[in-house]
Amino acid sequence: MRWLIGCLINAVLFMALAGYFHESFQLTGFWAALQASILLSILNVLVRPLLILFTLPVTILSMGLFLFVINAITLELTDYLMGESFEIQGFGMALFFAVMMSLVNIIIHKTILDPSRKSKDK
Repeated sequence: MRWLIGCLINAVLFMALAGYFHESFQLTGFWAALQASILLSILNVLVRPLLILFTLPVTILSMGLFLFVINAITLELTDYLMGESFEIQGFGMALFFAVMMSLVNIIIHKTILDPSRKSKDK
């Protein structure tokens, strides 16, 4: 259930980013956003650990900041696999979206979906 909520949050986030940055981020609709979100989560499970493993020295030297580059790479892979229904113009914009998505997801998970907060309320 948590995975589905995360996919829906990312789909809504894709829609919001497409609305703000309509020149550099094209999205054909909510279903494309949902498909891209599901595909991104699959890539995060399958490809992201390999990228982290291969770039571990750089990630350690950058104190983890290189993980944003890895997130941008998975967004670019999602762009490539989705075709024309999900388009990000350039790696810089993908990197910006990766940072934005990370920040928004942290805020949402800490304020709304935090399991320790729910257990304290009971």
